[in-house]
Amino acid sequence: MVGAEGEVVDKYRAAGRILAAVKEAVLPRITEGALLLEVAEFVEASIRDKGGEPAFPCNISRNDEAAHATPAIDDEAVFGKDLVKVDLGVHIEGYIADSAVSVDLSGEHGALVEASEAALTAAIQLIRDGVTTGEIGAVIEHAIRDRGYRPVVNLSGHGLAQYNAHAPPTIPNVRYEHGVILKENDVVAIEPFATDGVGKVAEGGYVEIYGLIRPRPVRVQEAKTLLQVLEQYHGLPFARRWLPRERLDLALRTLKNAGALREYSVLREEGGGLVSQAEHTVIVTGDGCDVITK
Repeated sequence: MVGAEGEVVDKYRAAGRILAAVKEAVLPRITEGALLLEVAEFVEASIRDKGGEPAFPCNISRNDEAAHATPAIDDEAVFGKDLVKVDLGVHIEGYIADSAVSVDLSGEHGALVEASEAALTAAIQLIRDGVTTGEIGAVIEHAIRDRGYRPVVNLSGHGLAQYNAHAPPTIPNVRYEHGVILKENDVVAIEPFATDGVGKVAEGGYVEIYGLIRPRPVRVQEAKTLLQVLEQYHGLPFARRWLPRERLDLALRTLKNAGALREYSVLREEGGGLVSQAEHTVIVTGDGCDVITK
């Protein structure tokens, strides 16, 4: 992980300002009966209108879903009395800001939402030049368990690099004895997940988000055409609904079978528990950190 300086820092900060504004604007739209697709498209269009690009499709994960859920083409699903996680990413020339918030539409799970938010706050208060990722994991775990919930052990925060939304280092949500030492100007996303379930997620069966690993030779013309379309994402995740629809299933299947695509399956809590999420992007300083997504 390379620290951000000069013009690069300016691009991270610009991405963070766009994200913060879009996140504030979308929250009133997350209401019972609203279409998930309209919310996702609002987020993505707003990012572009403000001069950024989505770093990944707007994730709208509900209840036991923890990550990688985004609406399908012509999706008609609406919000119910859900525990909603909205995860947004913005990039400026590949420099990414990443943030997430939980919204409890039932009014019954405020304590679970507060657990992930408190863990995020505790982590941000600890971060400075010289702190280790293991120490960050310890305060996240303590904040969540202290409120009677479990951290999700196989989800984590992460570094951010140009056109890489999940760069080293991994920042665990549980205690580790050892870890990577953070340095001044490192850019990282802190991302606690709390649950009333077993504390672990697994792939949940459906896929709407993909990423290009590398171009591969293919014979199917639709797959060749799709590869050209995907160049614009520079390896960042994209939604199926962003793509040309003509024979899209064939093109995606061909690229997957050729080893050109990775799939981001929806992640669900293994015990069926509810999951809350909170996330900010920070730039490490000598005596603390700057939160660029609020």
